[in-house]
Amino acid sequence: MVLSLSSHNVIQYLQDAGLCSSEDDASDKSELPGSSKNNFDLLVTLADNRKLLIKQERNVNNNDAAPHELFQEWLFHQLLQQFPVLGNISAIGPLVVHFDEENSILVRNYLSEYRELAILYHNNDIFPQEIATAIGTTLAGLHRATYNRREYKDFMATAPQGEFRYGFYNPAQGVGSIGPEIFGTVPTDALKFYLLYQQSDSLESAIADLAYDWNPCCLTHNDLKLNNILVHSRWEKLDNCLVRLIDWETCSWGDPAFDLGTLLASYLGIWLNSLVVDSTIELEESLHLALTPLDSLQPSIIALIRAYLNAFPMILEYRSDFIVRVIQFAGLALIHQIQDMITCRKSFNNADICMLQVAKSLLTMPQQAVLNIFGISESEILNPVAKIHKLPQPVKEQQLLRIYYEKTRLRGF
Repeated sequence: MVLSLSSHNVIQYLQDAGLCSSEDDASDKSELPGSSKNNFDLLVTLADNRKLLIKQERNVNNNDAAPHELFQEWLFHQLLQQFPVLGNISAIGPLVVHFDEENSILVRNYLSEYRELAILYHNNDIFPQEIATAIGTTLAGLHRATYNRREYKDFMATAPQGEFRYGFYNPAQGVGSIGPEIFGTVPTDALKFYLLYQQSDSLESAIADLAYDWNPCCLTHNDLKLNNILVHSRWEKLDNCLVRLIDWETCSWGDPAFDLGTLLASYLGIWLNSLVVDSTIELEESLHLALTPLDSLQPSIIALIRAYLNAFPMILEYRSDFIVRVIQFAGLALIHQIQDMITCRKSFNNADICMLQVAKSLLTMPQQAVLNIFGISESEILNPVAKIHKLPQPVKEQQLLRIYYEKTRLRGF
């Protein structure tokens, strides 16, 4: 029988696992919001003020859940132990101290001196370029170190005991097939999202093209949002270990542009969630009236992409269209954000419609979107990096309007 953790039995569990002593009976225990809808999280403060974060996957037998998420994080921890060159990247250093596969329980050290980047941005309304630079450099270091390395790919293909893996999941997916059952799960006003989505052949075709051209070639985080990035509370006074990337539950062998695109979408979410939206205001005006304007974020997102390319310039030789693909994956991530909000909020409002329109432009007109999002052209993004590294010049493609869209809609795997 699977043990179900709670604040009442967690100390006994930690003692049985050899992670704390009997002196820790009176420790503080507080339940945290789950890192995903399938996990139960508990923060325990031990007698020596050391803090442990305990996660338990609740839906391992639920067909609708992503199975073995915690096993995946444990596998990533094992990878760092097996290959020290990766573990030496301080921002992704190992934090896991225990994994119980039978009960799907994972324990990791809690970084008390760090806080979520999303909270720093929200509370202070500042977007320091040095933080974005540290993130870009760290992410590039991971992608570069694992790029086309068979030993890492094979290691990440390890399956849980008694399970089989036939390949890596392609995250470049649009909205799944819609049937009559949607009327019982989605509120009426949210049905408009699915209507608008299905009315756009160009949007579905762009996502299908992304999925078809998905190129798994390195280790990717696959959920790189701002709340999965920690910043040291004294970041202004530190030179090293400025950021930490956490929650590797969905990491796998994947496409590096997906990680960077997901992160870019998280930055854009700050802007889009601050829009002044009204039925009498046009989209263009609403975008300019945002409480957090895009131009206040642009220095950081430019610093992010330049730091990444400076640390991993070879990616442009492997993929000359890398920046364009990052923009498209950002659009896809915005669509996934909308779906998550519909699931959580059970609504779809005018602000979400604005986000959908921006997502569509990123996916279907990525070359134009580069200038709109970064505020500078692709060549201007690359110029400082090109002065240090010999980079291939991006090929400017003819902007031709398709007169036919193949209905190659990839709906799940």
